[in-house]
Amino acid sequence: MKHLNKIYTTLFVLIISLQFNPANAFDFSPKDDTTSVSDTFVYDYHIIEMLDSLVNIKYFNDYLFTTDTSILNTYNFPFDTVPTYHDTIYEARIELLNAETPFELVFNNHVKNFINLYAVRKRDLTSRMLGLAELYFPMFEEQLDKYDLPLELKYLAIVESALIPTAGSRVGAKGLWQFMYGTGKVYGLKVTSFVDDRFDPEKSTIAACEHLGDLYDIYEDWSLALAAYNSGAGNVNKAMRRAGGVKSFWAIQPFLPRETRGYVPAFIAVNYVMSYSAEHNLYPVDPGILYNGIDTVIVKDVLSFDQISEMLNVPIEDVKFLNPSFKKGIIPAINGKEYSLRLPKEYIGDFINNETALYNFKSKKGIEKDKLLAEIKKAKQRNYHIVRSGENLGSIANKYGTSVRKLKSWNNLRSNTIYPRQKLIVYGKTTSSKTSKHKSKLKNIDNLSKDFHTVKSGESLAIIANKYNCSVNDLISWNNLKRNTIHPKQKLIVYPDSKQITKKTEKVSNKYVYHTVRKGDTLWDIAEMYKGVTVKQIKNLNNIRNARKLKPGQKIKVGIKS
Repeated sequence: MKHLNKIYTTLFVLIISLQFNPANAFDFSPKDDTTSVSDTFVYDYHIIEMLDSLVNIKYFNDYLFTTDTSILNTYNFPFDTVPTYHDTIYEARIELLNAETPFELVFNNHVKNFINLYAVRKRDLTSRMLGLAELYFPMFEEQLDKYDLPLELKYLAIVESALIPTAGSRVGAKGLWQFMYGTGKVYGLKVTSFVDDRFDPEKSTIAACEHLGDLYDIYEDWSLALAAYNSGAGNVNKAMRRAGGVKSFWAIQPFLPRETRGYVPAFIAVNYVMSYSAEHNLYPVDPGILYNGIDTVIVKDVLSFDQISEMLNVPIEDVKFLNPSFKKGIIPAINGKEYSLRLPKEYIGDFINNETALYNFKSKKGIEKDKLLAEIKKAKQRNYHIVRSGENLGSIANKYGTSVRKLKSWNNLRSNTIYPRQKLIVYGKTTSSKTSKHKSKLKNIDNLSKDFHTVKSGESLAIIANKYNCSVNDLISWNNLKRNTIHPKQKLIVYPDSKQITKKTEKVSNKYVYHTVRKGDTLWDIAEMYKGVTVKQIKNLNNIRNARKLKPGQKIKVGIKS
C-alpha cells in the first residue's frame, strides 16, 4: 500500500507539473552565469566550482522531482538535522570501506575537511549528486567491470565534474571525466566544430577507463594513479623525485600542484559520504530519468535537435541533456559517417518508424537538410589554435591577422585571460599544423648551404632524396614542384646538410618509429610524446610486462596512428 501511495503521488505531481512548463521537464544544462564561491577552501577550488554549478541546473527545479524519505530516513532524523560525528566514528567507518577496496582509504584532517564540504557545507548539492548517480553509475560500473578496474573509480567523476555532463574548467578540461584536449585525443576522443567526444558520457567513460588503467600500470598504486590523472604523470614524477623517490601519495603531497594535493582526500571523502549518506541525513533527489530509461538509435543522415524535438515531440531539453557531445545541436552524419543518438525509451519506436521522413522534415525554424549541410560546410573553414605558454590574445590575433575583440567573440571569452593548452576557435589567415612545421623546417634550412643537383637519366625524387638524406616532400617543397615528375638535366635545389635538422627518431615503416629511452622516461611520458598512442599499445608492441624496468638507451617500438 505504501508503494501504491508513492505511485499515486508521483502521478499527481507529474500532472501538476505538466500544467506549468513540460518543456523544462528534463533540462539538465547549466546556465552561463558563474556562481561565485564565498568561502575559501585550501584544496578544493575546482571541486567547489563544479559543485556550485549544480545550483544552475534547472532539471532539479521542476515540480516532477520528489523525495520520499519515509523509507530512506532509517535514523528518524528531523528534516533540518545536519549530523556530525567524532573523528573516531569517521575513522572506523572509513576503515570498513578500506577493507573492501584496493584503494588506500585513510582518515586525516585533509579528508575530514572534504567530508565537511560534501556532508555539511554543500549538502543540498550532494543530494543532487546522489540522484545523478542513479543515471550515471550503472554505466560507469559496466565499463569499469569490462576493463577490470575497481568500481570505486565511479566516485572520481564526482570529484572531477560533480556529474555534470557539460562541465568545463577554466583550463579547458571538458565533460564528466574532465579530459584536456590533448589527453582526450590520445584516447580517441575527437573534437570538431560540431562534435566533442569529451562530452559524450559513454565515450569519455571508456577513455577514462583506458587512461586510468595505463596510469595504474605505471605506478602500481591507485593514489598515485589518481594524482597523475589530475595533474599529469610529469608532475607526479617530479614530486616523487623531490620526496626522495618515495612511492606514496602522502609523502609526495606537499610537492604536488595545489589542487592535486586535495584530489585524493576528496576522492576518499566522496567514497565515505556516498556510502554513509543516510547517516548524514542525505538523500537522493530524483533526476527524472534513470539509466534504464534511455536507449540508443543510429543516425545515418544529417539531423538537427529541432527536427527531432518537433517531429517526435521530444522535449528539446531531453535531447540536449542526453546528447551533450553535439555542440551546435546538429548531428553531422554525412559521407557515410554515423552517430549514436540517445533518447528516452518511449521515443525510440517513433524514431525508427519515421526515420526517413525525419531526415527530410523542416522545422519551425526552417532547418532542413540543405541548410544543415551549408552550416557544416561553413564550419569546415574554421581553424583551431592551441595556446602555448607565453602566448596572449594579442600575439595570437596578430598571427591569424585578426583582432582581440573577434577572438573573444568567437570563443565567448569574458576577459583576456587564456591558459596553456586551451583550444581557441580562429578564422582568417592560418596554416595547417603540417604546413606550420614545414615552414619552421624551411626557416632552419635557410641557415644551411644551398646546392643544386642536375637530374640524371633514370633518377627519381626518391633516389635523389636518399642521396641527400632528405625526404621526397622536402625536394618537392624546396623546388615548388606540383608533382613527382622530374626530367633529365633538370636542376633541383638541395641542402646537403639537411640531415642536421632531421628527427632523431628512426622511421621504420608507415606505422612505427623507434624511441630511445632517456633517463627518467616512463611509458606515459613516451605516449604523450607521440600523440595518438597509449601506454597499452606501447606495452603490447614491445611485450613489456613491467613498465618500471625501462633502461636508458633502450630502443622501443612506438605505434603511430595513421
